[in-house]
Amino acid sequence: MNIAITFRQLEASEAVKQYATDKVAKLQKFLRKPLSAQVTLSLDKLDHVADIHVHAGSDHFHGSERSEDMYASIDKVIDKLDRQIRGSKGVLQTKKRGSEGLKAREVIEPKD
Repeated sequence: MNIAITFRQLEASEAVKQYATDKVAKLQKFLRKPLSAQVTLSLDKLDHVADIHVHAGSDHFHGSERSEDMYASIDKVIDKLDRQIRGSKGVLQTKKRGSEGLKAREVIEPKD
């Protein structure tokens, strides 16, 4: 697992860095391959922006959020990435089932 954190127009805080690292590391349990993440934390006027790119094998996920608090921005973007990862996992499972899933859903027309 490789997590790189970049601070832009913001002082690097060890507490924020550790918080972001812990949150991103929790995404690993949903991925089959080791993750590589680029976390960018920045300040845009009065908004705190968290931008995260996650790569795990051939899967790529991206999320960006802004709010008045950096911790809230990190939480929101992690929730967004969590939904993306779980959604892609569901797509993979339905592809594995193939035509078997379609047979169970066939529409039976009533006889006249």
